[in-house]
Amino acid sequence: MPSIVGKRQGKQTYYYLVESARVGGKPRIVSQQYLGSAEEVIAKLTDQPTGAPVRSQHRAFGDLAAVWSVLQRLGAAEIIDAVVPRRADALASVGTYLALAVANRVVAPCSKLAFADWWAATAGPRWVKLPPDALDHRYFWRAMDRLSATDLRRIEADISQRMVAEFGLDLSGLVLDMTNFATFIDSSNDRAPIAARGKAKQKRVDLRLVGLGLVVTRDGGIPLLCHTYAGDRPDVTQFTTMINELVSRHRELGGDLESLTIVYDAGQNSIANHALVEQSGIRYVGSLPPSDHATLLDLPKRAYTPVDTDRFPGLTCVDTRITALGVTRRAVLTHSPTLHAAQHRGFHQTLAKARRRLAALQARLARGNTGKDRDAVETEIAGILKARWVAEVIDTELAGDSPATFRLTYRTNQTARTKLERRLFGKRILFTNRDHWSTADVVAAYRSQAEAESGFRQMKDPHVVSFSPLHHWTDQKIRVHVFYCVLALAVAHLMRREAEHAGLHLSVRELLTELAGIGETVLLYHDGGKGRPRARRMLTDINPTHRQLADLFDIHHYAPTR
Repeated sequence: MPSIVGKRQGKQTYYYLVESARVGGKPRIVSQQYLGSAEEVIAKLTDQPTGAPVRSQHRAFGDLAAVWSVLQRLGAAEIIDAVVPRRADALASVGTYLALAVANRVVAPCSKLAFADWWAATAGPRWVKLPPDALDHRYFWRAMDRLSATDLRRIEADISQRMVAEFGLDLSGLVLDMTNFATFIDSSNDRAPIAARGKAKQKRVDLRLVGLGLVVTRDGGIPLLCHTYAGDRPDVTQFTTMINELVSRHRELGGDLESLTIVYDAGQNSIANHALVEQSGIRYVGSLPPSDHATLLDLPKRAYTPVDTDRFPGLTCVDTRITALGVTRRAVLTHSPTLHAAQHRGFHQTLAKARRRLAALQARLARGNTGKDRDAVETEIAGILKARWVAEVIDTELAGDSPATFRLTYRTNQTARTKLERRLFGKRILFTNRDHWSTADVVAAYRSQAEAESGFRQMKDPHVVSFSPLHHWTDQKIRVHVFYCVLALAVAHLMRREAEHAGLHLSVRELLTELAGIGETVLLYHDGGKGRPRARRMLTDINPTHRQLADLFDIHHYAPTR
């Protein structure tokens, strides 16, 4: 019968598994297996390696686990697979591939060519089991070829519905905004007409652009609808498409159009666009260019009253009605001392730059160092003065009748500058059909545009939730790229919203940085045999914020077992 016996050697006891039998009528040990010291026996019984590790590895864990937890709550992969079934020869489902793409976009954006190396440096392979070749970029894009524009719209709608239900999103206030993104698609590529040269908001006039419109919630800036369009088309031309899709999506999500208020800026204004909004029955808060309403701007300071000293200290307004965009509606003219001061600083810098350029031109003309005729010189002066409001403040005069005799004089009209600042600076005109809202609620709604603007800025961050770089060769692949980038933004903002509700006031980058601080360390041991080293996995030491985030996103579910 086997038994464990201890043998004392010096001050240490070593244990053996022995089996005894009677040999020649006497008990004898017939087999003996060394077990080790007490510590070594305990380590083996608890499956822990012994001795010092031969090497260690560090793998990204906390940020990826939190993102994966949110994707699981959304059922993103399952929703996608229900719309686009897996190919028989595919190494992973379309939903799995897109979930992986979203996770990468959130925590460490990289190309699909570099994806496998990034994934191997994370703890993800522990809970997402994939064949070795599955992460090759060719398999990824082969799976993506199954997604049509109709499929993407259906998936987006289904995931949006899950977001609203799972996270309790408020649909009563939505924000619509548009921007464009620079791509790195070759000029000779004719398979991606959606990438076109236009007015680049990132100032990359040398690159082709893709336009993107978003509708996000005022409650956390969560994208519910995206619209991809050619980069050479003005935003105002896409407004009708987005409003029609918004009305349809809002009904699918179970919202009530009577309770919905859509917020957008003056860049979307046209009589046709506004007629569509009015006909749809949507409530709205928009804005009008102050310079188009001189009578309103001329109201004296005494006509202004405080908006809400607690919510908006220093902000004053005039609550009235005006006719614009083919209708007569409520207008709230506001004056913000903060905006006034910012515009004053910006205009001062613009004037200084214009004066420097005029001084350089003045000196060049005084030297007779120009071959331009009068029309060309006047065009150059007009180009210097074309910046906003500059021509209203700087007076110029060009004397002489030939290039050798041209002389330029200029002066800043301080009276005109003072009048301009008093009339325009710090002022906004908000335009709405919410007649029964307080002025503070109208202002709060309009300022929620910051949620959409924050989303676009986040997507232009190259380090987390990044849209760029985009090298794809066809419209279909560009639309897939836009889809998983927008879903990545939704996941990141849902995480930020959850943290905010838990009392952690963090930006997306700050939140992901905190989560990235929860790493996984792998210690590798050799037990003396010829087999593969044994691994012991553990999480790095975590602080109270890490612990709170780990509980909030349930990343313990993905933690290694000790």
